[in-house]
Amino acid sequence: MAETSESEPVPSSSEHLDSDIKDDAPLAKKRKLLSEKEQSEKLEHRLGGILCCAVCLDLPPAAVYQCTNGHLMCAPCFTHLLADARLRDEAATCPNCRVEISKTSASRNLAVEKTVSELPSECRYCTHVYPRHALQHHEDSLCEERRYKFSQIVVDGAPCWTWRPALDDLLRMLGGVHALLLGALRRAYLVSAPVAPCPSCPRRRYVRLTGCKFACIGCGWRGPAHEASAHEAGCECPARSAADLLALLAERERRARDATAVYEQIFDLLSYEKITFNDLQLKPYRTEEFVHKLYYETSRFSAFGHQWVVKAFVNKNQRDPTQSSQREITYQLLLKSKATAALNVQWLCARGPWGEARLAARVAAHCFRDDAPDAPPLPLPLAEPRDANRLLATKPLHCRLIMFLSTK
Repeated sequence: MAETSESEPVPSSSEHLDSDIKDDAPLAKKRKLLSEKEQSEKLEHRLGGILCCAVCLDLPPAAVYQCTNGHLMCAPCFTHLLADARLRDEAATCPNCRVEISKTSASRNLAVEKTVSELPSECRYCTHVYPRHALQHHEDSLCEERRYKFSQIVVDGAPCWTWRPALDDLLRMLGGVHALLLGALRRAYLVSAPVAPCPSCPRRRYVRLTGCKFACIGCGWRGPAHEASAHEAGCECPARSAADLLALLAERERRARDATAVYEQIFDLLSYEKITFNDLQLKPYRTEEFVHKLYYETSRFSAFGHQWVVKAFVNKNQRDPTQSSQREITYQLLLKSKATAALNVQWLCARGPWGEARLAARVAAHCFRDDAPDAPPLPLPLAEPRDANRLLATKPLHCRLIMFLSTK
């Protein structure tokens, strides 16, 4: 056994432990921070997988519905499920547990909606992370990396903040209009491009599309805003002849007349002596064929001393409309009473007092006679394609039919 000298004291075990803790303190702190960060990232990832829609497997953008067993569905997928069930003449079921769901049995899950709104999401411009409920406001109003921004307002050579008492309301109004325009035109005028030149980079940034300033004389170029000046410098449209410009201006006038013709036609129809409107309810029925196709029909209603019926079909009586993601509803106006003389009738459909879908203005016309009591089928002028599923998800379809009888 070795002997120790009196001048060299033997360190105790507690001293060894204290020195080890001091040496490992920065490393332990770093490991703790890394572990907490990894845990938070894993928690966010797990929450994203748990709270996603059971149909599209994506985080719900707004409303969240759940079945009686608690399985989640976003509002568009929930409406699509109800529309598919109506087309198949079946009860809608949850894609996870197959329990029956409907508008009355399903319920909103507000807790999940608030949780999803608090999950972090990356800004498409500056790639900073914000909560989902604040991301839209950041991208529309606060982000400095956007390619489209208002330039500084200057009045009489002085910056706008010196004129704040006079221009405060004006700037607030301009900011609100700016945010509304960006929200409405984002999908139509913005394209995504990779942030890095690497094509496999998953992170993308949106850039603003713009047109040439010579578009009024026929230039059809569209591209990123930062390339517009280079294109305009070499654009060939300013060198066009006067004959080419006259033909182009005539075409523009024709398109403008076509766009306003329907509204001018409606104003002319309002001057007719015989006008009637009916709030209709189209109830679902099935054909008696081997394939029970879905169609809608109203009860008989009176107009101009005659009996009428409106029928509606899905995808022009397609054999299996559930196989198509794009759905169209066509309607047909039928004369059910005997006409002693020809009836020149014009009509248009509008959203009824209990309707859920928006309808565009379209005027139709037909001459009803004994040998031609049925008007040709016409597409229901829906404002958006997804409104077809919204209508199919409801049991009856509500619309308002405005009819004009020409006595000339």
